Formats: sequence, C-alpha cells, structure tokens
Amino acid sequence: QVQLVESGGGLVQTGGSLRLSCVTSGSIFSINSMGWYRQAPGKERELVATITSGGSTNYADSVLGRFTISRDKAKNTVYLQMNSLEPEDTAVYYCYSRSRIGVGSWGQGTQVIVSS
Repeated sequence: QVQLVESGGGLVQTGGSLRLSCVTSGSIFSINSMGWYRQAPGKERELVATITSGGSTNYADSVLGRFTISRDKAKNTVYLQMNSLEPEDTAVYYCYSRSRIGVGSWGQGTQVIVSS
C-alpha cells in the first residue's frame, strides 16, 4: 500500500501563490503515476495535474500555464506549484497515486482558499 500526506494549503489572496506537497511512503516502488485532484464545495472531484514515473505531465485546461506539477524522487515528494491563484481555485486538493496494476491511493486532502 501507498500512503500519501498532503500539506501546504491555506488562505491566499487572488493572484497569490501556494506550493502543495505530497509525501509518499509505503510501496513507493509500485507507483506508476501521481497526480493532484481538487474538489470544490458542491462539485465533483476533478483532475488538476498528473505526472508519470517517466516525468510526463498533464494539466487541466483551467490551470495550464499557472500550475506546475513536479517531483523530488530523493524526498519521495510530489509538488504542485500554484501561481496566479483565482477564487475559482478554492477547493480541497487531494494527492493521488496509481500503481502499475491500477490500484489507486488518496491522501486526506489539504484546503486551499483564494479570497477575492
């Protein structure tokens, strides 16, 4: 099993920046890809960004050019750098990992609030 612990959320003004971190532990060797999802109040959880074991990245159109997903293999950590934040980015952000056999794991989430 893989354990994921997010941190870095908080309250920020429109136009500000935050960096989310996701520390992984457990069966890290089994991870094929990781990503960040978010869920705003009253809305479904949506994909924000993903990064594969090979380093390929993918972003939702709504965050393209503003958010950057990256990883530090030595620290077993995946990051989400969020710039030019907008009130629409307010949500609980979840870290997600997917193993090579398709098993998914979720973190507990970290709250991001962007004030206008």
